[in-house]
Amino acid sequence: MDALLSAGALLAMIFLMLGLGVWIFVGLIAVSGIGLVLLAGMDLSRVATIATGIIYRYSSAWELAAIPMFIWMGEIIFRTDISDRIFRGLAPFVAHVPGRLLHTNVMGCTLFAAVSGSSAATTATVGKITTTELASRGYSRSLSLGSLAGAGSFGLLIPPSIIMIVYGILAEVSISRLFAAGVMPGLMIAALFSAYIILRALLDPSVAPHGGERYRLRDYAHALVDLMPIFSLMGIVLGAIYTGVATPSEAAAVGVFGALVIAGVLRQLSIRLLMETLLGAVQLSAMICSLLIAAAFLSTAMGYLHIPADVARAIGALDLSPAMLILTLTAFYILLGLFLDGVSIIVMSLPITLPLVVAAGIDPVWFGIFLIVTVELGQVTPPVGFNLFVLQGMTREPVGRIAVYAFPFFCLMLIGIVLLAVFPEIALWLPGYLYG
Repeated sequence: MDALLSAGALLAMIFLMLGLGVWIFVGLIAVSGIGLVLLAGMDLSRVATIATGIIYRYSSAWELAAIPMFIWMGEIIFRTDISDRIFRGLAPFVAHVPGRLLHTNVMGCTLFAAVSGSSAATTATVGKITTTELASRGYSRSLSLGSLAGAGSFGLLIPPSIIMIVYGILAEVSISRLFAAGVMPGLMIAALFSAYIILRALLDPSVAPHGGERYRLRDYAHALVDLMPIFSLMGIVLGAIYTGVATPSEAAAVGVFGALVIAGVLRQLSIRLLMETLLGAVQLSAMICSLLIAAAFLSTAMGYLHIPADVARAIGALDLSPAMLILTLTAFYILLGLFLDGVSIIVMSLPITLPLVVAAGIDPVWFGIFLIVTVELGQVTPPVGFNLFVLQGMTREPVGRIAVYAFPFFCLMLIGIVLLAVFPEIALWLPGYLYG
């Protein structure tokens, strides 16, 4: 009971901080410190010593080097014309598929996610060309924006993913195995999206009008040339990781070099580009690393208060089956996704939920993929759906309307979660094959 009261007190303080508009990482550090002083009876010098050790340990963690590198690579790509090339390159290959160019949203986001690691960057980069092109050609506005909002979330799931690195560090799980585990679920959900677009186009051909384009063999050759930059980066980064040649951090550095080379070959490399991309990478990296340190401090505070162990025992006493536990956690994370961004959800909840799933015999690698898919749901749900805000800024459509457009894809991601739960090998087969 003492642990439950302590957990309730910490949770109340966290929501109070959020309600007051305090920065999340500041709020988490404050709640952790207050909890250790008031609930654990520690003096301030002892709390300061604990905090200092956590800051030093996480600031010097080698795994964290991958985060700014992957963000910088995504920033470089975002500020070049690679998104235009992705659209031109994909167009001939989807011309004869029901739904036609609507598939460029799904396929473009899938490709860009494989070199970005960010949901917002994926949505913005692909959307800056497809929203205009599809609207000018008479494609369904609802299906265009809905599919883009949903597919933009692939930046979280398809490796290299920033949020996977965050989960891997906090859960002490191999990041390489997580990257491998995200491939098949990402492709599965992309296939569900495309299948839905095909079904809609077959039932209502007006959602994808014929534009009369006729593609010849040389058009397909030109399309492959346009896709070469993105394929090259995918091959460099993911190939280095999966073959064991480089760690994720080393592969991220190689990816940045590759992105700079491609920008140079495309004659888009400049001092201004370097400064803008570096500034963007530093700002986002500082935010994520601050959250990681705050989350580690919160996790440590909970450990001193015996909250994870006691809560795990309390839930274990309920004798929930693994399926019921996953169902409960799905509802829990959907609720959190209404109010928090993905990184915040993971860093705030993992100290409590991870011991529960491990005690239930659930593979932490599988749980990482499940958690990321549930976080993806939050990207398309108001009031704090990042992808909705990105599209609202690009199209001036109301956030609520875009959320309605994205609802079918929200449901498809729920189906993806069910398939992952019923067939866990979807996530676990590839890391088992690559790493044993």
